[in-house]
Amino acid sequence: MTNFELINSECTKHNAKLIVVTKLQDPENVLKLYSKGHRMFAENKVQALLLKKELLPLDIEWHMIGHLQTNKVKQIVPFISCIQSVDSFDLALEINKQAQKVNRVIPVLLQIKISKDENKYGFDINELKRSILTDPWHLLNNISIDGVMGIGSLVSDNTITREEFQQLHTYFDEINKISIPKFKLKEISMGMSGDYKMALEEGSTMIRVGSLAFSDISLL
Repeated sequence: MTNFELINSECTKHNAKLIVVTKLQDPENVLKLYSKGHRMFAENKVQALLLKKELLPLDIEWHMIGHLQTNKVKQIVPFISCIQSVDSFDLALEINKQAQKVNRVIPVLLQIKISKDENKYGFDINELKRSILTDPWHLLNNISIDGVMGIGSLVSDNTITREEFQQLHTYFDEINKISIPKFKLKEISMGMSGDYKMALEEGSTMIRVGSLAFSDISLL
């Protein structure tokens, strides 16, 4: 069994989705996983996403998982399946505006900062709660707020990462308890190549795995 098949099997066991990250991968490698029936892929840069979208089958469900600038939103809104990295109300507002122009409702995840790494993006949880209560999210009819996303710390101490995943799950529960109709979350996107098993144990419904899924692709 290849790593891709093993990860897929783990996801099935936990009733979670596998989003394969195509960062630095040639389209040929992506096609190998596509030929196995996989359809959910992700990129973290808009330019790479646009390039691969043109070179690969149209029925791929593309996820945007990297930091997204408001001025690039309009480039991906016509085809994107999910934007996992919404880290401000202003970004959500722009996605809604561009989605309205093409008559789409875009599924999004709210990226929450769970790592102490200064280079990581995401809402501070207290800022997010304030925003939910004060900003007019209810007017954003062209986005669907489906869940939360977080990136764990790149550390050798697994207990730190596990605590961060547990924290994200807690934030997910707290947001759902606010009881605002626009915020009925169902997805928790956490876990990558090095920590996806732990993420699944902590309730992830969506993992984002890149290098590991492609590491023995020649065996497919």
